[in-house]
Amino acid sequence: MAKHDVEGGSFSAKDYHDPPPAPLIDGEELTQWSFYRALIAEFIATLLFLYITVLTVIGYKSQSDVKAGGDLCGGVGILGIAWAFGGMIFILVYCTAGISGGHINPAVTFGLFLARKVSLIRAIMYMVAQCLGAICGVGLVKAFQKGYYNRYGGGANELSEGYSTGVGLGAEIIGTFVLVYTVFSATDPKRNARDSHVPVLAPLPIGFAVFMVHLATIPVTGTGINPARSFGAAVIYNKEKAWDDHWMFWVGPFIGAAIAAFYHQFILRAGAAKALGSFRSNPTI
Repeated sequence: MAKHDVEGGSFSAKDYHDPPPAPLIDGEELTQWSFYRALIAEFIATLLFLYITVLTVIGYKSQSDVKAGGDLCGGVGILGIAWAFGGMIFILVYCTAGISGGHINPAVTFGLFLARKVSLIRAIMYMVAQCLGAICGVGLVKAFQKGYYNRYGGGANELSEGYSTGVGLGAEIIGTFVLVYTVFSATDPKRNARDSHVPVLAPLPIGFAVFMVHLATIPVTGTGINPARSFGAAVIYNKEKAWDDHWMFWVGPFIGAAIAAFYHQFILRAGAAKALGSFRSNPTI
């Protein structure tokens, strides 16, 4: 332990060393049961995430549909939808963090891959598991409530009328940046070592980030910030409008995740300085 002298005594701080970067390609992972257990966890978590959240969206639209006898002010509203998304992320990240890391989002996986937190093989397989889980989750919603599902848009992400493509893409980039930046900050091992007296429940700020982004961007794009969520809904709903806008729900989140990874690793954590060596010249002896 490193000790630091202060007036009236001394205190101890945890020694900290950056963990080694994950290998780009780690074939040994494919022989480990823990790897497949993590894939199952990502699949099930994304399935549950889409099932609950898409049901919430459809339920709100049906309850507030005046033409079908609903109340314009009925249902959970945008606030309730945002809570559903943020709350489910909080729950599922808490449940799966110790098994798979609790990504539940290809953009999060992509950002962590760029930061060398996961290998290329793990990143690709996580994204596949997440997309399959999303398809199955939305498929369950359609199987149980087909009439409501088809009538109220299937929870698919689409650019809202009155907004340009640039605005929609920007909303996805910035929204995903907020999410992935929060993921990096909440799970930073250096922060945990330095501020060990401050307990950090990582799923809580991550869930709140999802909640806040939804409040801001639901009126614009329905809030993607998760390519698996957008892909699963588009596949099952399978309407032209959903596919026309679908590209921005991959491009935007991946750009946002890349910017967040760069900002956290190379600006806040001074990764660029570490990579190039210290900017200070060695003192002469």
